[in-house]
Amino acid sequence: MHAPADEIVQYAAGLIRERVRLDTSEIAARFGMSRTTLFRRVGNREKLMGEALWWLADRTLRRADDRWEEQYGSAVRDEKGWLRCLRILEYYGTAVVTEPGFAWLLENEQPVAMRVLTDPDGLVQPRLIAAHVALLARDVADAGLTPLVDLQTLGFAVVRLEDAIIYSDVMAGHTEHFPKALTLVQQLVEGVLQVPREVDEAGPA
Repeated sequence: MHAPADEIVQYAAGLIRERVRLDTSEIAARFGMSRTTLFRRVGNREKLMGEALWWLADRTLRRADDRWEEQYGSAVRDEKGWLRCLRILEYYGTAVVTEPGFAWLLENEQPVAMRVLTDPDGLVQPRLIAAHVALLARDVADAGLTPLVDLQTLGFAVVRLEDAIIYSDVMAGHTEHFPKALTLVQQLVEGVLQVPREVDEAGPA
């Protein structure tokens, strides 16, 4: 019986982390199937890369969320007043820019990797936006915030800002710029997620 698709995806994710090129012939042989069977199970090479990159991103986001919970429990802000979603995105972004396999992929397969990562109808970006929206929505609900724009738009804007800075920095080897990128994300999110003002029903004195 052939391996399930998720096992193949995790194997491909491991290859990326180990800085090994995804070779569909090798992967098919590894799981005792033909390339045709591999294609039917997980799609072509770009689709497999997309699934593997999302598996890595999702795992990293979950670990970032766990890190917050370990440090702050159910709190919505940390001791410096930062929203939970921003700290989680900081943990996530730091893990991404310091991941050797990710840097290797962008350096050695830049065109295909960027196409897979940034395709608005692809396997990575829509899921990443949805994950960002979920983080934002949780803080909006728990902190009683009033967004100035819908969260789908805000999530999209945050992801595109991260794309523009993180990916270009990783490709250029200038990951020290990430803290500045985080400041931009913070200003964007904090500016949009406003604390609701209390209305004085009695009116002006």
